Amino acid sequence: MLKQNHRARVGIDLSAIKHNVQELKRLLAPPTELMAIVKADAYGHGAVGVSQAALQAGASWLGVATIPEGIQLRKAGITAPIAILGATNSPDEIRAIAEHRLQATLCTPKQALVFHEVLQNFDTQVSVHLKIDTGMSRLGTDWRSATEFVQLVTSLPQLEIESVYSHLATADELDRTILREQQQRFAKVVEALRSAGIYPRRLHLANTAGMLADPDLHYDIVRPGLGIYGLYPALHLQGEVDLCPAMQVKARISQIKEVTAGTGISYGYSFIAPTDMKIATVAIGYADGVPRGLSNRINAIVHEQVVAQVGTITMDQCLIDVTHVHAASVGDAVTILGKADRTT
Repeated sequence: MLKQNHRARVGIDLSAIKHNVQELKRLLAPPTELMAIVKADAYGHGAVGVSQAALQAGASWLGVATIPEGIQLRKAGITAPIAILGATNSPDEIRAIAEHRLQATLCTPKQALVFHEVLQNFDTQVSVHLKIDTGMSRLGTDWRSATEFVQLVTSLPQLEIESVYSHLATADELDRTILREQQQRFAKVVEALRSAGIYPRRLHLANTAGMLADPDLHYDIVRPGLGIYGLYPALHLQGEVDLCPAMQVKARISQIKEVTAGTGISYGYSFIAPTDMKIATVAIGYADGVPRGLSNRINAIVHEQVVAQVGTITMDQCLIDVTHVHAASVGDAVTILGKADRTT
């Protein structure tokens, strides 16, 4: 029987997920908690396994984008708090949130009133996170209207405010002008709420980039996404923690050939051999998730040596330069993404 991974395969190292959570938690001062962002099937890493690993490593919360993502985790037996970070509005969505003990994000007064009305009909309460727009210009009530929004939700008995939060737009950039502006706006929101006698149970603002950029952004919860999976949001943030990529993509060499200087490689001859070279064809292409736009721009690893991808990436194949990898042969594994020393 032919194995499905005879061409290319993905491996997920859950021990790397645990390591990354522990590394990120090392930056936090108690009682700040960590919410592991596991939306989009945990960035393609498998939501259930990643969620379990993150919780075992010390995450207190899970964050997803949609209700079905949250329900999937509940059906897998996960009991930790799960925040739905996307917008939800319909009665069916609201009932599903209550039924599966999920926590909703509320973005507007109108949405809050709809939630309250629906929940009144079957006498239940839902925990909610109130989203304030401090500069992302996406979801949330404008920061200048935050006090009135929070006051309204406070008055609705079917809704229990779990937190007030916002999201950073430029935390991964060297220029911190906009970051500081958002930070100041959020601080003004908190100050205005306290002046009105409102003390939210929790406040949160920082994604991975934010938590690496400045401890003052940590508040009560941090919400790392990229960092959980071993990815740094920007090169200048790499020195803060030791993250390990959790995903590894491998494929096999299907042919090796010698080409002479001046030979055109792949569609459009986007690469011309500058000298005599040894070129290997690898059984993975853009249909497998390696973007064609990365042609001639990425490296791979063969026999622990870094090699260049050359020529246009095609639908199910690409080419690499193995001129200096003398041991390279047909059937050898090529690491396209991740660390080459993992075998999972």
